[in-house]
Amino acid sequence: MLKTRDCGDLGIEDLGRDVVLAGWVHRRRDHGSLIFIDLRDSSGLVQVVLNPSESSEAHSIGAEFRNEWVVRVWGKVSRRPEGTENRDMATGDIEVTVHKVEVLNPSKTPPFYINEEVEVDEALRLKYRYLDLRRARLQRNLALRHRVVKYIRDYLDAEGFIEIETPILIKSTPEGARDYLVPSRVHPGSFYALPQSPQQLKQLLMVAGFEKYFQIARCFRDEDLRADRQPEFTQLDLEMSFVDEDDVLDLSEGLFIGLVEAVTPSKQIIKPFPRLSYAEVMDRYGTDKPDLRFGLELQDLSDLAKGSGFKVFSSAIEEGGVVKGMRAPGCGGYTRKQLDDLTELAKARGARGLVTLALEGAANGAEGFTPDNVRGIASRHLSGEQLNELIARMEGQKGDLLLLVAGPRKIVNAALAALRNEMGSRLGLCDPNLLAFLFVVDFPLVEWGEETGRWEPTHHPFTSPKEDDIPMLDKDPGSVLARCYDMVCNGQELSSGSIRIHDRQLQERIFKLLGYDEDEAQARFGHLLEAFEYGAPPHGGIAPGIDRVVALLAGEESIREVIAFPKNQSAIDVMTGAPSPVAPEQLKELHLRVTLD
Repeated sequence: MLKTRDCGDLGIEDLGRDVVLAGWVHRRRDHGSLIFIDLRDSSGLVQVVLNPSESSEAHSIGAEFRNEWVVRVWGKVSRRPEGTENRDMATGDIEVTVHKVEVLNPSKTPPFYINEEVEVDEALRLKYRYLDLRRARLQRNLALRHRVVKYIRDYLDAEGFIEIETPILIKSTPEGARDYLVPSRVHPGSFYALPQSPQQLKQLLMVAGFEKYFQIARCFRDEDLRADRQPEFTQLDLEMSFVDEDDVLDLSEGLFIGLVEAVTPSKQIIKPFPRLSYAEVMDRYGTDKPDLRFGLELQDLSDLAKGSGFKVFSSAIEEGGVVKGMRAPGCGGYTRKQLDDLTELAKARGARGLVTLALEGAANGAEGFTPDNVRGIASRHLSGEQLNELIARMEGQKGDLLLLVAGPRKIVNAALAALRNEMGSRLGLCDPNLLAFLFVVDFPLVEWGEETGRWEPTHHPFTSPKEDDIPMLDKDPGSVLARCYDMVCNGQELSSGSIRIHDRQLQERIFKLLGYDEDEAQARFGHLLEAFEYGAPPHGGIAPGIDRVVALLAGEESIREVIAFPKNQSAIDVMTGAPSPVAPEQLKELHLRVTLD
């Protein structure tokens, strides 16, 4: 080894010891006769001192040091002079007095500061990702990722699971997103696909008799990107035999409570995790991934709006829509500009507009609120009784702002969910150190695809329907509930899973419902259907996204901050230039020709 100790591991107990350190020059301060260097390695920082009275040669060489040079130093650990201790450094009580130095590799001036947490354009960061990864925040994030994965492996091992790797080159099958295809050289005109998930493979492992399987799986999806998506990502893939929904959810809850408490003890976690139906969360929060760190629940006002004289409300009801609203406590004094901003947010989610009621006056005895002390156009079209009934339903108080949206249920829910999140943030209700997990259960099995004109799986085509709902598959597919579930935390979906179909006849019935004829189902899924005829056990699982989990625990908004070498939002690796054209010879070998029509 080129060093005897790590920089960040030194302490008072090492006083008087001779050490050899190696690392990067994090910061250099030249005080003339003395040169102070903060030396950095992956363990942390330590101050080293170059004193000409100790070694004129070392001092002379050290005078040439610049940030990010890789150097080695020989010296003795000593206590810092009284009054010069640095409480912001773990090694702030000591320093290393150097008598010999060596330059292992000089460095060009980096394109951005590495020793300061300053804002840097992401394109520049990704181009020089190997430098970006030297920064303290990224070092912490990847160390956290390591601890998360290690905890998961240890926990599941103790629970009797075994880790099994599944292939990266598989058959292309529809699972909700576009596949990344890999052409075969030895089979011209045929293609492998990179797995969107190991879905069918883990089901086949259940058929194979491995009752508790997991892996830290690499997955690939060719889809439009956003902060919580990458073309390649990592998930904990987990499957169990002879289980029902509660077994999977109980295991997941225990895993994540233990994980949070072990790797991020500063975080508070609400336990036990609530288990709410899809219908309930859509009704109360307008979204299937609600943030439960705060209330601000939605109220359905359709029955009150139906007989009102306010045309915005009554026409929405007549057209089969709904009127729903939420209370923003203490926001009754919002300015026109602030209200316009909220209106634009609602419109961005498809709403025609936003109706606001600012409760400016106190409730007036038995008469309650009146149009005179409620600011908003709707108050002039509602009777005093209607107005007070609406305010009472929403538990409005003096100084509150009521936000109401009318229209199709799907649009109303989307608009109010966005407004709820916005107000939760504005009102400081989103405690970053609080983790509010929940399980959402009882999703619809299928939904009608307006673009495709056929039924599409809400989860995936291998999800089992509720047993009592199976007779409705032919009569009313949209009413059938699925045995699937999502795990949500702080408004983010972290994982989804389901109890799978393990019976060939039921699986073929679902394929038929989804529009696959017998030949197509056999061509795409014949291996799985045949496996079900050889004693397939009941089984189910869940697949939390490792990237999203780590980003949540690290307090990062984008999963790119917890991935070593991510793609940008255009799915480009800025550092290497991928994707890029390949040589004509390679295309010829694969019997491919590129056209850009």
